[in-house]
Amino acid sequence: MPSSASSDSLLVCGIDEAGRGPLAGPVYAAAVILNPARRINGLADSKLLAPERREVLAERIRERATAWAIAFATVEEIDRLNIFHASMLAMRRAVQALSVRPEEAWVDGNVCPPGLGCTAKAFVDGDVHQRPISAASILAKTARDAEMTALHERYPQYGFDKHKGYATPEHFESLGRVGPCEIHRRSFQPVGIFFQGELFAGSWSVMTEALRLRTYRRVLRKMRQELRGEDN
Repeated sequence: MPSSASSDSLLVCGIDEAGRGPLAGPVYAAAVILNPARRINGLADSKLLAPERREVLAERIRERATAWAIAFATVEEIDRLNIFHASMLAMRRAVQALSVRPEEAWVDGNVCPPGLGCTAKAFVDGDVHQRPISAASILAKTARDAEMTALHERYPQYGFDKHKGYATPEHFESLGRVGPCEIHRRSFQPVGIFFQGELFAGSWSVMTEALRLRTYRRVLRKMRQELRGEDN
């Protein structure tokens, strides 16, 4: 059960992000200032909650919190800044969008974004142990999931509504068959290899899907072997 630490004596906002790991889509962040007079039961790390429960809690957070805000950094910003700095940017934007200025920010992880305009503390596993951060994790996760479900309508061949852009076997299969789209993160190596000339050679357009998939699997296998320091 998450605690509130000393948040009752300070105007604290919890901050968390969603979507650092996926191969596609923006990275989201949320900032939440809970209202001690309007308690929300059941707050927890969003990853530990069923999707239906997350949605219920997200609605309660929006209704009962003193202030909340959601922000994101685009795929272009992720590729330009790298995912760490893009995540910091999204978190900073969420705090800046709050209608109430916090006195202190509590951030999930071990690094605080710069430029928050208030003191900040980092909590490892904060989304598990600190209620304001748990609330932020739920808002960030549900907002990003909704965005990836909407993007599925534009790019139905990838299954974004199911895996939300994460590196699942199904996502790799889709990449192998049709290649990346504009919301894939080129700075992530399983996507970036498409733009290094090896896969999108002149013959790619005339390959069968089966041959494309075999080629992609081979390149991924080679990439993983190199990362492990193997020769073959």
